[in-house]
Amino acid sequence: MTIRSILVANRGEIAVRIIRAARALGIRTVQVHSAADADMLAVKLADAAVDIGSPAPKKSYLNIAAVVDAAKAAGVDAVHPGYGFLSENADFADAVEAAGMVFIGPKGDAIRLLGDKVAAREVAAKAGVPTVPGSAGRLSTIEEARAVAERTGFPIMIKAAAGGGGRGIRIAADLADLERHFPQASAEALAAFGDGGLYLEKVITRARHVEVQILGDGQDFIHCFERECSLQRRRQKVWEEAPSFLLPADVRARLCDSAVALARAVGYRGAGTVEYLYDEATREFYFIEVNTRIQVEHPVTEMITGIDLVEEMIRIAGGAPLSIRQAHVAAEGHAIECRINAEDPARGFMPAPGTITKLVVPEGEGIRFDTMLYEGYTIPPFYDSLVGKLVVWAETREACLARLKGALEGLAIEGIPTTIPLHLALAADDSVRRGAFDTRFLEHWLETEFAARAGATAEVA
Repeated sequence: MTIRSILVANRGEIAVRIIRAARALGIRTVQVHSAADADMLAVKLADAAVDIGSPAPKKSYLNIAAVVDAAKAAGVDAVHPGYGFLSENADFADAVEAAGMVFIGPKGDAIRLLGDKVAAREVAAKAGVPTVPGSAGRLSTIEEARAVAERTGFPIMIKAAAGGGGRGIRIAADLADLERHFPQASAEALAAFGDGGLYLEKVITRARHVEVQILGDGQDFIHCFERECSLQRRRQKVWEEAPSFLLPADVRARLCDSAVALARAVGYRGAGTVEYLYDEATREFYFIEVNTRIQVEHPVTEMITGIDLVEEMIRIAGGAPLSIRQAHVAAEGHAIECRINAEDPARGFMPAPGTITKLVVPEGEGIRFDTMLYEGYTIPPFYDSLVGKLVVWAETREACLARLKGALEGLAIEGIPTTIPLHLALAADDSVRRGAFDTRFLEHWLETEFAARAGATAEVA
């Protein structure tokens, strides 16, 4: 393995996670940071740090030239992009490689191919992976969109061909909706990703969001089973589990095999995630997209398999073959991850940056807290509100939920409001405990069940 030093081209909890994985491998780390992040935990943990610009992401974490120049000046062997920011930017991957360093992830060509959701759908279909009925390629005009909608029927989803994170997406219930939302989605996609291309997919009612973790070294490819990610707010995941607890064994086998087939079709290198919609009523699944990076929710997979995905990414990038074969990948027990955000759920999830006056992290068997926090740290207002991920594991889902409740009650983050109350309410909810939810469940639950709880708490106070 040729990598001896890594530049971490990210911030927050994922930067801390990468540094700790590198340290376990005996690798030196250099942390980039904006002017607003000079005192973040990752800077304190890294062997060295480099200021790459002002707080605005476009002038720091999204500035390819600044990051590559910092890596060259630091003399590192490789760059790890984490998730978000430049992690799925093919030009960045190319720039790192052109500068004589290793990009810890797929090659730029693979990112470019799989990052274009229309092209990825075509690759998936050729690999025998089921895709959601919809447009065969990019749509340039509303006339083309009307023709697809007439063929597939309504409701239909308008989606950006590039990017992710729920941006550039609209749902059209009828032709009038389609004509109104199509230009809006295109404009949003253009602003967010520099690409206004769109495609259409039929809406799968009562769908679950299930994704498969893959690893590949360009020659061998494996899956590390699947994750259940259906609890979402505004198409952003809030709570994730592994494995997907209601997935029949035969469906699981087909689902995971299809993800490996797709990885093999593109000669995938590194860690990635193949995302699907699962129709519980028909037991059918449909390809959505590939994320060519480490995912926020990767810890739940690590907890059930014992595989350190970030370490494996680094080894693969350094030229080592996969250290594990498919026959040796086993899923044991159940894991749940709660995303802890600096937001106030009682005030419409308003972001709430501020200073951490007290931090108490629960300890014990099967409990993990990946975080960027420490007492006295002031969260800057310029970035994503995710501050940590509470992950628990137990032998069964029922036991996992019980352990999660205790861990949430034992996690104290004072000085700012957080989403801990939301997760406590979800852990106690009967539908969540029974697994009776889909991708539309959480937003309705927030408007009804959680709003009622918050109102009752306010009256008591």
